[in-house]
Amino acid sequence: MLDARKLRMLAELDRLGTVAAVAAELRLTPPGVSMQLAALERELGLPLTERRGRGLALTAAGRTLAAHGGAVSDLLSLAELEVAALRDGVVGTYRVGAFPSIARTVVAGAWRTLRQDGGLGIRMELLELEPRDALSALAAGEVDIALTHAYSNMAETVGPGFVATLIAVEPVWLAVPAGDPAGTDGPADLRWFADHDWVVPHRRWTCYEMTERACGLAGFAPRSVAEATDFAVLLALVDAGAGVALVPELTVAEVPDGVRLVPLATPVTRNDYAVVRAGSATDPGLLRVRSLLAETAAGLLAERERTSVRR
Repeated sequence: MLDARKLRMLAELDRLGTVAAVAAELRLTPPGVSMQLAALERELGLPLTERRGRGLALTAAGRTLAAHGGAVSDLLSLAELEVAALRDGVVGTYRVGAFPSIARTVVAGAWRTLRQDGGLGIRMELLELEPRDALSALAAGEVDIALTHAYSNMAETVGPGFVATLIAVEPVWLAVPAGDPAGTDGPADLRWFADHDWVVPHRRWTCYEMTERACGLAGFAPRSVAEATDFAVLLALVDAGAGVALVPELTVAEVPDGVRLVPLATPVTRNDYAVVRAGSATDPGLLRVRSLLAETAAGLLAERERTSVRR
């Protein structure tokens, strides 16, 4: 295999013309450069240089190989620059697995920031996945970062081999029909809604378990009349008078005219996490993406807090 370092010396000799100039450029001694070029000739079995007067010139074979050496040198320089950029966390492509509401809000916002910041060479790719599926994809190496969530009334589980970082804390609201008298007097005590019909997330989701637990702590089991995988569907059903529902902040894209979102007397929050494999937890680009996601989430929640008329 050709030695890239020796090839570079040959290319520099072609460019600079003298062994002394090559030695100065590469911070070596002239005898050291001459020895390396002689060793390259022996390895290849070809004369690459020849004496011309008191100087050293390239043969036809030497000029041909020097052209390749120049290309190799350029590629190595580019690789060194890219390694430095990777070390600084300003380049790289990272695949994100994210559940729908965080993908629609936080991931989309972070993506917009990356596109607008010409100083960054970081790219994101997205797979829309529910938290459990995102963790499976992370373990399998199909994504580099998984966005997951856990509710404050449930145990948080991530599993060994992962590092989880909290990026957002969302309030959970009670969605009630606008004309429901039980939802008009301050924070809602769920006991007031024990006799109401409920529309709930699909039972495969942890959001379903969150609703069951919140109602259970209030002393009743919710009477479910509908299950849906889309919180927009739940809000539409509340608007239609089908029942009431618990909805996290970032799941709400638009509040129907006939719905009020009321804070809970016993608050519940949805805690959102960025999860990475332990082996890549110190990757600078991954850390930058995680920080960007957290900053985006904080900005979104602060903006919603300023403009909200739901309480």
